Amino acid sequence: MFTFLKNWTLPSAITAGTLLYLLFAYVPELDEASAVLGQLMESLLPVSIFLTLFVTFSKVDFHLMRLRRWHLCILAAQLLLIGVLVWLTLYSSLFSIPSFSMVGDGSFKLILEAILICVIAPCASASPVVTAKLGGDLTQMTTFVLLSSAVASLLIPAVFPLIEPHQGITFLSAFLVILQKLALVLLLPLGLGAIVRHWIKPLYQWFVRTPDLGFYLWSISLSITSGITVKNILHSNAGLWLLTAIALSTLITSFVQFRIGRLIGRLFGERICTGQAMFQKNTGLAIWIAYVYLTPIASIGAGCYVLWQNLINSYELWQHRRTGAAAPCTTATTTTAQTHKLP
Repeated sequence: MFTFLKNWTLPSAITAGTLLYLLFAYVPELDEASAVLGQLMESLLPVSIFLTLFVTFSKVDFHLMRLRRWHLCILAAQLLLIGVLVWLTLYSSLFSIPSFSMVGDGSFKLILEAILICVIAPCASASPVVTAKLGGDLTQMTTFVLLSSAVASLLIPAVFPLIEPHQGITFLSAFLVILQKLALVLLLPLGLGAIVRHWIKPLYQWFVRTPDLGFYLWSISLSITSGITVKNILHSNAGLWLLTAIALSTLITSFVQFRIGRLIGRLFGERICTGQAMFQKNTGLAIWIAYVYLTPIASIGAGCYVLWQNLINSYELWQHRRTGAAAPCTTATTTTAQTHKLP
């Protein structure tokens, strides 16, 4: 059993979070306990994410952080997808697609908005955890997470008011709120990680001797997020057809982004890094974006994306264990640090 849980950590975390929510939600005798547990999980989620990033960023060699060509290529591909989706969303009323007639009026726009959220969201803060587990370069991924977050903080307040105008939400106010949310998630654990790496050597060495610690901490966050996702889906007022259409469209979106990332990675010999950078998203921020700018129904897309991206990651981890192949991008080596730099 322990070996199974170790090899299939992400699916086990998703299953555990889902079953735990269903148990406490639909067993009347657990109603009182469910209220307490719900508050506890909401409090535990940011703590587990913080600890995950703190442990992971403690291993980052900040002297090797460089802007790579693949960083810019991934951002360019993301911008191209965003441009196409924004155009389709703005002019969605001009399209008449018979297959969406059973879903309801305005459903095509809702589906496009759900997809757009899953594309415009920044790279997941915990993506370096999975990348390192797959043998990818932790430092390069951490650099991209910071770059992606900075770009997203500019894109989100610029794009979504075009789709759904809101009174009282200016570009500057939205930018500052998003920047604050990202700073708490990224910069604080990054700064503390740097302190540990350079000045608290015993703790740093323990982190190094326990390479999977960040991964297992992330699985706790995933379990909680899965329960929240199931809750949002079950309490949604969207019809079954619309929920199904959103789920399928975000599944396709996850595969498309993953494949684009891998194709770009072939040009630079960084297929693991680019695949994760393109498709693994900060879904917590994406859900918040949907509630602020769009509708709760659109947030279901980001919730489904949580499941899809982690199922894909589970397959990647299984394949990595099965083949035992050498990683395409090494971790924190001088050779890697000196290649693919911008001139």
